[in-house]
Amino acid sequence: MIFVDTGAWYAGVVPDDDDHQAARAWLDGNTQPLVTTDFVVDETLTLLKMRGHAPLALDLGESLFAGELADVVLITEDDIRQAWHTFRQFRDKDWSFTDCTSKVVMERLQVAEAFCFDHHFRQFGSVTVVP
Repeated sequence: MIFVDTGAWYAGVVPDDDDHQAARAWLDGNTQPLVTTDFVVDETLTLLKMRGHAPLALDLGESLFAGELADVVLITEDDIRQAWHTFRQFRDKDWSFTDCTSKVVMERLQVAEAFCFDHHFRQFGSVTVVP
């Protein structure tokens, strides 16, 4: 199972994104199940809409919520508490709170790979980043 972060979803659907070709190539060739979180979906759909890509946000949301692209894991209360602890503990990093929730969920689900273009996942120390 591979965790998908906001930047990868974004790059996968926005043709003029710098990482679009790499994202599409990886997505088109991937055979492993994908997982993401409701926080990542929220962040991605909001980013798409705010950057003028509302139709892409709607299409991606439809596919994600229909379970066609990935399993969407809901953040639990315990995940939020642990993410808050992580957020406080790693003040020297510029991880967003969503990054912290992703780290916690990946640890809970024992997911060791992430599809992202974000250096934060490399900083987690326990994650292999693809592509």
